[in-house]
Amino acid sequence: MRILNASGCLDALAAPEVARQLDAFVTKTVTPLPREGSAPPRIAETAHGMLNAIGLANPGRDRFLAEHLPRLGELGIPLWVSVGGFCADDYAETCSRLAGIEAIELNLSCPNVDEAADSAAEIVAACRAATDLPLYAKLSAAHPDVAEVARAVAAAGADGLSLINTLRGTALDKELRPVLARGSGGLSGPALKPVALHAVSVCHEATGLPIVGMGGIESGRDALEFAACGARDVALGTVLFGDPGAPARVRAELATACADAGVAKPEDAGSLAKSPETVRKVPA
Repeated sequence: MRILNASGCLDALAAPEVARQLDAFVTKTVTPLPREGSAPPRIAETAHGMLNAIGLANPGRDRFLAEHLPRLGELGIPLWVSVGGFCADDYAETCSRLAGIEAIELNLSCPNVDEAADSAAEIVAACRAATDLPLYAKLSAAHPDVAEVARAVAAAGADGLSLINTLRGTALDKELRPVLARGSGGLSGPALKPVALHAVSVCHEATGLPIVGMGGIESGRDALEFAACGARDVALGTVLFGDPGAPARVRAELATACADAGVAKPEDAGSLAKSPETVRKVPA
């Protein structure tokens, strides 16, 4: 089981020593044009996680390819590039210009993209025609049937899935006004874990594709639970803000968690969490 970071939760150039603890580094989402992102405040803590409304802030495709990607390549770790956009052509053009990386993660959780399985599939199909690099589709559990979306992107040519992205939430200040300037943002952290485990389980059952599981992972036991639901790899997100040493710690704890659960390695836990729901193939 490899340990990655969740896109947007680590700046590898600012903290290379943290990035080198990972088995692969996932970039922030890159869009065709530069984006300043949402107005501050755009990050807020909650009782059981974190809200963010960063707004896909990034330098844009041209500057990323010319300046950022070469510097990331000097870190000496496998790279995944997170690709975003607002139509299929946006995604496909960026994918066509990427080379020398391990994989592409397609951020299919932008507004309106995760509303319909065929929209996500259209983007994956366009990207599949534009590149031979492995494509991982990052999906949102906000869709009423995430397994349906998973089946659609698998049929369109996705090589794997990243599950899950944040869920929309709101936090209020003492005057009962939204803490974030945009009003709402994406919820990450421990509260997301049960939702993520369910999504991993039903999407694994639906597609059999390799899955990078993420959402509330803070310990080796958390990582093992994702493996038990069908994840091949995991990604750390919110935990990195408070514990930069989390990748090495979680990796060490994973061995202990396996021993406690009576399995030799995470892969051996792969079928232990199959629930009656997935056996009956009930929709997510």
